[in-house]
Amino acid sequence: MDILFKIVLSFHILGGLTGLTTGAINLIRKKGDKNHRAVGKIFTYGMLTAGGSSLLLSALHPNYFLFNVGVFTIYLVGTGKRYIHAKMMGKGVKPALIDWALTIGMMLSGLVLAGFGVYHLIGGNMFGIVFIVFAFVGLRAVKDDFDNYSGKSKEKNFWLLAHILRMTAGYIAATTAFLVVNYKHLPIELPSVVVWLLPTIIFTPLIIRWTRKHQVQ
Repeated sequence: MDILFKIVLSFHILGGLTGLTTGAINLIRKKGDKNHRAVGKIFTYGMLTAGGSSLLLSALHPNYFLFNVGVFTIYLVGTGKRYIHAKMMGKGVKPALIDWALTIGMMLSGLVLAGFGVYHLIGGNMFGIVFIVFAFVGLRAVKDDFDNYSGKSKEKNFWLLAHILRMTAGYIAATTAFLVVNYKHLPIELPSVVVWLLPTIIFTPLIIRWTRKHQVQ
């Protein structure tokens, strides 16, 4: 069992590092061209590997938070990729079964994360804030899915906005994981709650800026 765990962990680390590297490349370079799409595919495969291996790791060594983070990662990157393929949805193309599976999975996981967050806060553990923030982000995206899939979106290019938001949020997940594993080596000591939320705090304004820039109503 330990050998299997180490093998899966190796895939997890490799996938995470791939996502971290390729995500950074696409964040700083020109968007939408051939190279962006090629790097984006590698990012997607890397993050899905990291997310999928998280589910296996949490099964081998039970860890409910790691499991939910795995679901969160797969949902963000999976739907980010799917929205590009579903950009004609506004012209009558319906979401596929995989789209609904990703959305329902995230909805259930988000509710669990919210419950754990409330539970920890009631017990005096401020780390519950991390659970609640993650739950809010996930459930907010789920609401957008339901609006988009039912034709209620106010933006004509909702697929592009969702792609930008989900892929950037997926990169936030990779950055967060990297910081959580390595924050003890930082030159300054930070509370664990700050470490977990720092990438979200940094990148959220960029997400808002990019989505407003490309928003078409």
